Amino acid sequence: MRSLAQQDVAEMGGRWSVLSRQKADHVELDRLLGCLAEAPPSGQPAVLLRIYRLVFPHAFAEEAVLWPAIRRVLPDGQELTLRVEQEHQQINQLVTRLEALEPGTPDHADVLARVVDLLRADVRDEEDLLLPRLQEKLSPAQLRSLGFAWEAVKRIAPTRAHPVVARRPPGNVLSALPLTILDRSRDHVEAALHRGRHARRALTKAGDALARTSRAVENLPGMDRGEDPSTHIPRRRSPWGVIALVAVAGAAVGAGLRAQRGGTARRPTEHAKEVR
Repeated sequence: MRSLAQQDVAEMGGRWSVLSRQKADHVELDRLLGCLAEAPPSGQPAVLLRIYRLVFPHAFAEEAVLWPAIRRVLPDGQELTLRVEQEHQQINQLVTRLEALEPGTPDHADVLARVVDLLRADVRDEEDLLLPRLQEKLSPAQLRSLGFAWEAVKRIAPTRAHPVVARRPPGNVLSALPLTILDRSRDHVEAALHRGRHARRALTKAGDALARTSRAVENLPGMDRGEDPSTHIPRRRSPWGVIALVAVAGAAVGAGLRAQRGGTARRPTEHAKEVR
């Protein structure tokens, strides 16, 4: 059994194989972690956003598609996948904590270092153990079919940490649609914040409203179904709170985007006044 780190694309079943797709994401993660290490505190949020958009859809697709396949074909699949699910759970909890801390502070640096260490450990576990074991059981054609399924789920998966949501079906599958919409809307809002200063107040409010709404959604009944006790976190909020937060988030996002567009439209006029 050879680590994926020692295999080329052909050995892993071709570029469409789930093994090749996984390794490509791991290479990109390593590059982004290098960028994060070089970034000043003020530049860390933008790099972290790119890491989140890579890591969380990747992990969600593993939990929804890949780990169930491993549990089906390997006699010790339950034990193997639970170990990685526990790593994923720790990462989700730490990132949730990280988002509440100010970049540049000792607490932020400490939690961030733990997140980076866990991400690297997760890659090693997958490339050195889980995926080579799966490779021994499946044909190249089966690995390619699994790769297409994994990629399809990854493209429509949530992009943020959700520690309350189950790491296994059916809870993670039930949560996918609402959390994907909320997370990707939040990504667009925060990307706009990182690009410039305009309408920062409205965009910040919109991002905060989306974050609160996603936290409420993940606490809905059913989102933790299928969870192993070792990765379970009790739910907190009621469905009525979710409905209210969704309405607030929608209004906040609309206000933020309108403010951004309005500010963009005003800038040429302001520039013309300065010229005159």
